[in-house]
Amino acid sequence: MGIPFATFPSFIFFNRDLFDEAGAPYPPQEFGATYTDWNGEERAWDFETFRDLAMYMTVDAAGNDASMAEFDPETVEQWGYVSQWNEARGHANIFGNGILVDAEGNAQIPDAWAQGWNWHYNGIWQDHFIPNASQIGSDLLAAGNPFSSGRVAMAHTHLWYTCCVDSALVANWDIGVVPSNGDSTVAKLHGDTFRLLSGSENPEAAFEVMTYLLGEASPELLQVYGGMPAREADQPSFFATLDERFPQGVNWDVAVASLAYADSPSHEANLPNYIVARDRIGAFQTLYEGNRRKLSAWKC
Repeated sequence: MGIPFATFPSFIFFNRDLFDEAGAPYPPQEFGATYTDWNGEERAWDFETFRDLAMYMTVDAAGNDASMAEFDPETVEQWGYVSQWNEARGHANIFGNGILVDAEGNAQIPDAWAQGWNWHYNGIWQDHFIPNASQIGSDLLAAGNPFSSGRVAMAHTHLWYTCCVDSALVANWDIGVVPSNGDSTVAKLHGDTFRLLSGSENPEAAFEVMTYLLGEASPELLQVYGGMPAREADQPSFFATLDERFPQGVNWDVAVASLAYADSPSHEANLPNYIVARDRIGAFQTLYEGNRRKLSAWKC
């Protein structure tokens, strides 16, 4: 609860050069649009199509893609997809809205989230289009910044990632809309607000500072944060500044349109016993990203 300052919609970053090299059309840039694949087949832009595209964009040392029988998962040099700097709840909720606590306060796993975790796990260990934890941390994938290594075709993350795209390695990137899961389309959202607490010892001074941050200082702060202004009138100048940093041309309309598909409730909604819950979620993520084992065998 606070005065809106910055919003960070999520979407699909994609490497145009890798798509051009593979002869694959770029991901759609409008919600509801279909995708015409590399074989000329028109398909729904859903997670089945997204999986097939990511496999096609995953290549081993011999030039075989992950859909081929000859593909060698031990010598992958290019991956089709990564969930860039997202935690486990972010891996799951793009498959559908949900929350880990039911109306009575009991722990639960929404069906869509279970589906998302299984999709992600299979993408690592069965279909091999997502790098595992060891691969992500390797020098091949820029020691933990995989999309910026130039060896990943697509990444799902937020607008704040403009902070850390290495233009020397990935100069020709753009953004597309997230896939759908049946009737559900979720582009998870982060947001920053400012608020002044009623117990402030210096409310007048605090209000003056907050007014400065939300006003005069906001253009500079928003660029530092990588956050789209909550004020619509300030958005054109914000994106114009980004265009100076990324002159290849980015379709920022995707970011604006993604706000309409924000997760509700938020994947970062409050959790009871938050520290313990977050530790459990993190331990679960470490398991499925770092170990090949059936998800049904794990207990969180």
